Amino acid sequence: MTISLTPDAAGRTYAVRTFGCQMNVHDSERISGLLEQAGYVRASGDDPDDADVVVFNTCAVRENADNKLYGNLGMLRPAKRGRPGMQIAVGGCLAQKDRGEIVRKAPWVDVVFGTHNMHSLPVLLERARHNAEAQVEILESLEVFPSSLPSRRESTYAGWVSVSVGCNNTCTFCIVPSLRGKEKDRRPGDILAEVQALVADGVLEVTLLGQNVNSYGAEFGDREAFGKLLRACGDIEGLERVRFTSPHPRDFTDDVIVAMAETPNVCPSLHMPMQSGSDDVLRRMRRSYRSSRYLSILRRVREEIPHAAITTDIIVGFPGETDDDFQATLDVVEQSRFSSAFTFQYSPRPGTPAASMDDQIPKAVVQARYVRLQALQDEISLAANRALVGETVEVLVATGEGRKDARTHRLSGRARDGRLVHFAGDASVIRPGDVVTTEVTYGAPHHLVADGTLLSHRRTRAGDIAAAGAAPRTPGVLLGMPKIPTRG
Repeated sequence: MTISLTPDAAGRTYAVRTFGCQMNVHDSERISGLLEQAGYVRASGDDPDDADVVVFNTCAVRENADNKLYGNLGMLRPAKRGRPGMQIAVGGCLAQKDRGEIVRKAPWVDVVFGTHNMHSLPVLLERARHNAEAQVEILESLEVFPSSLPSRRESTYAGWVSVSVGCNNTCTFCIVPSLRGKEKDRRPGDILAEVQALVADGVLEVTLLGQNVNSYGAEFGDREAFGKLLRACGDIEGLERVRFTSPHPRDFTDDVIVAMAETPNVCPSLHMPMQSGSDDVLRRMRRSYRSSRYLSILRRVREEIPHAAITTDIIVGFPGETDDDFQATLDVVEQSRFSSAFTFQYSPRPGTPAASMDDQIPKAVVQARYVRLQALQDEISLAANRALVGETVEVLVATGEGRKDARTHRLSGRARDGRLVHFAGDASVIRPGDVVTTEVTYGAPHHLVADGTLLSHRRTRAGDIAAAGAAPRTPGVLLGMPKIPTRG
C-alpha cells in the first residue's frame, strides 16, 4: 500500500502516544510508518505539544481509560488553541467504542479512527485540514490487515509480528472482541516474509502476536498451524529468539509444546493467562477450561522444557468470587510456581456481561485479596530467582529496562527465558542489541543481578544500528505463500 506525499504533510511533525497492550504498541509502529510514508517527520524530544500532529492510540480494556484520554486531550487544548495548524487524532479501541462521542466531548479533536481503518489516518488528516472540520471514520470490519502497512519499528533488536487480529472468544470481562472483531489469520508466507525482512534489518528477536495467538490457523482449518509456524521460524538464519503472546489454554496443544522444545531459537518462556484458579469463576468468565486442564498444560511444558519460565495473568475479585474461590486461586498459584504474574483487581468494563453481573465484590475485599496474592507470588518468584544464583545467562541488551541503571552503573536486558537481568558492564562499549553472557550473583522477586565480570560480549548488527541512532523501517508485507512447508 503506497500513500502519496502531499504538500500539506511534507515536513510536518508527528508524535504518537500509546496506551494499552502489545497489540497497540505494534499498531503504533504501523501508524508511525504510515505517517512517515505520507511525508510526516517524527517530532524530536518528548513533549508532544511541539508536534504538528499528535495521535492517541487508545485502549478500552484498562480501568478509567476514557478519563485518561480526556485528561490528556484537555492538557493539549491550550497548545491547540495557540497553534491553529496543530491536529489531534484519536484511534484504537476506545475510539472504536466511543466513536462520535469523542468529538462531542473534545471538539478540538480533528480525527477519530477505529481499529479497522488506521490505514485511513493520513487521508483523514488531510481531509480535516481541507474541510476545516473533524473527521470521524469507524469501520465495522477489517479492511486492510495492519501488517500490510508500513512500519517504523521502535527497536533495532526486537520486533512484533502479528499472526492474527481479533478474537473469537466471549470472555465476560473482556470488550476486545467487540472492538477488534472476529479473528482474522494472516497467511503463513506473509508472516514469515515479515520475520525475514526484520532479520535482514538486524533484528535478533521476534515476538509473534495475537489476541489468541495459538488459535492461529482456525480460519483456514489447520489446528497445527501455530506449531508449524514456530518450526518455520526456526529455519530463518539469523533469528536468535522467538517468543509469542498470548496463548489461550483452550487451544494449547501438544504439537505446540513439542515445537517449542525442538526449535532451538524458540525461547524457554511461556506467558499463558490463567485469570482464576476457581472453576466456578472460570465458568462465569466463560474461559472454556478448568484449573485441572491449565495445570496439565504446565506439567507437559515442564516435562518437555524443564527450565521454562512460565508467567500468567490473574484477575482478583471477579463478580461472585467467594473466599473459597480466591483460596482456589492461591492453591493453583502455589502449584504452578509461576516465575512472575501480572495481577489485576477486577473493575467493571461498560459493555461487558460481567459489568452487569450480581454480587460485585466490595473494593476493600478486592484490595485485600490482591495484596495476599501479590505476596504469595513474590515469595514464589524470589525463591525461583535465588535458585539461579551462580547460573550463566545469555542476555540480549535492551533499552529502558533498568530505571536505576545510571545510578547503579549497570546495564539491563532479558535472558532467554524472559527474566530481567541487571548486569555490570561498560555502556561505552556494550550497545542495545548486543549479546552478553554473565553469571547471576543475586536474585530478587522481579529481576536478577549479575555484578561479576562478563563472560562474553558479542557485538551485533542490531547494536551497530542502535549506535548509529537508527531503527528498522519495514514496508508493508504482502508476499504470501499458500502454506507453511511441513517437515519430512
